[in-house]
Amino acid sequence: MTRGNQRDKAREKNQKLAAKKKTATSLSGAAFQQKKEDDAEIMRRKQAANAAKKAAAGADAPKMK
Repeated sequence: MTRGNQRDKAREKNQKLAAKKKTATSLSGAAFQQKKEDDAEIMRRKQAANAAKKAAAGADAPKMK
């Protein structure tokens, strides 16, 4: 048993949401590649900063034998 147009309205609403999500997350090939490179550069900077921080902390640590 159907409930009038409630099912149709819900389907329309879900289709609009799905279309909005699809367009918001879709990137073209060039834009995707650029974002990928930018993210990789950010991660390299974070890793270098973390390595420097660990090296500085290791140099300051007392030597134990």
